[in-house]
Amino acid sequence: MNITHASFVTVPVSDQDRALRFYTDVLGFEITADLQMPPGRWLQVAPKGARTVLTLSGPGMGDFTPGTTRGIMFVTTDVDTDCARLTEAGVTVDGPTDLPWGRMAGFQDPDGNGLMLLTEKEGF
Repeated sequence: MNITHASFVTVPVSDQDRALRFYTDVLGFEITADLQMPPGRWLQVAPKGARTVLTLSGPGMGDFTPGTTRGIMFVTTDVDTDCARLTEAGVTVDGPTDLPWGRMAGFQDPDGNGLMLLTEKEGF
């Protein structure tokens, strides 16, 4: 096998513009693609410098159900500061909690897709 990385992860959303505002304005991601193509809009975002991007898949772009994605983990250098920023933006945050592998918190995007933040423990 010669796999080097994941290209993108699909995040189904009901409103691409609302999702775009959340991922760029709240999470600070950058737009990596925003194209009109059959059968709809191809919209991708990512943290600056990331190799793997999120495809915000709207209506007509596959057989996806908004709010069903779970377990996307974003690594951060300061989970506590990021949780405070999310809370200030009106996002409900579960945590952060200390775990053997680091300090972690969970939250949802506007469609209910489950996302997590992790500050990794040194040595893991």
